Amino acid sequence: MALWVGAVGAVSFVLVFLIDGASRPGYAPIRHPVSSLALGSRGGIQTANFLISGSAITAGALGVIIKGPSALLGVVLAIFGLSLVASGVFRMDPLLGYPPGAPTGIPEQQSTAHRIHDLAGAVVFLSLPVSAAISAFTLPTTPWRVVSGGVAVALFLGLVQFGRAWEQVSPRIGLIQRAMIIPGWGWLAALFAALALGLI
Repeated sequence: MALWVGAVGAVSFVLVFLIDGASRPGYAPIRHPVSSLALGSRGGIQTANFLISGSAITAGALGVIIKGPSALLGVVLAIFGLSLVASGVFRMDPLLGYPPGAPTGIPEQQSTAHRIHDLAGAVVFLSLPVSAAISAFTLPTTPWRVVSGGVAVALFLGLVQFGRAWEQVSPRIGLIQRAMIIPGWGWLAALFAALALGLI
């Protein structure tokens, strides 16, 4: 049951931010990061998304620890899930013109909550490719090892690209971030589901 909870948590996270971001006045998915959805009058939607999905993924990670194939994989996935929860507890500051009236760039002076959010986000985007890399060496089936290895490489490369985009205040920050989140969370949901079905 915990594995299915994790799968649903991963899928729902993506669906919520895609739908909310596409319908949010003043929000540009290509430019703005997902975390900016936790700001503004509808910010509670993304905050709840962080908290609920992060908790669900943490539950799925416990299922991985219990069922296998690797306790280390489960521990790293639990860190990933808990870091998502922390991202919901601590919101980022307004930036990049969102919410409307916010600074158009990325302010140098940041609140404590923003700094903690950034730290939690760094753990999120590092722990997922690490999880995929662990899977590439520990999963018992060759197709899953190959796919997991490819996901790990893609996510690591995406993380580097996202870091550059953030430093350069690229107008495509949101797009680059989503190019990591959607396949990364999709891989995680598929992993939970395959473990729950006994396919791995």
